[in-house]
Amino acid sequence: MAAISKSRRRFIATIAAAIGGGWFLQRFFALPPHAARMLLEVPVTKMPERGALVFRNERIALVREEGVTHALSLVCTHLGCTVNVLPQGITCPCHGSEFTSTGRVLKGPATDPLPHLRVEQNGEVLRVFEDKIENKA
Repeated sequence: MAAISKSRRRFIATIAAAIGGGWFLQRFFALPPHAARMLLEVPVTKMPERGALVFRNERIALVREEGVTHALSLVCTHLGCTVNVLPQGITCPCHGSEFTSTGRVLKGPATDPLPHLRVEQNGEVLRVFEDKIENKA
């Protein structure tokens, strides 16, 4: 009976050491937080006063309303189709979801708004980054 007790203690101590060692190695070898990748760079002069610039290959739309520029992902939140940007709003050709020009859902089956991407203006250039920001829709 004593031999079983010692081997059980050794087993538990080995497991505890492995967990502690794994945590230490994960903390030691963890990759630093990555800088957000720039997806798009557009001269400010190309932006219309009201309306949108659509970059179909990048699946991004730059929308300007009331002097504020938003970058919207054109990936439908229902099943990932590329949505169409029209003067009346944004529609999904696959299942009929409809969105406002700011990405808010008007009609399903999509239930979540289109993601907003981070936009920064650097001089006369607008830059769109891959990190999503909280929707303002």
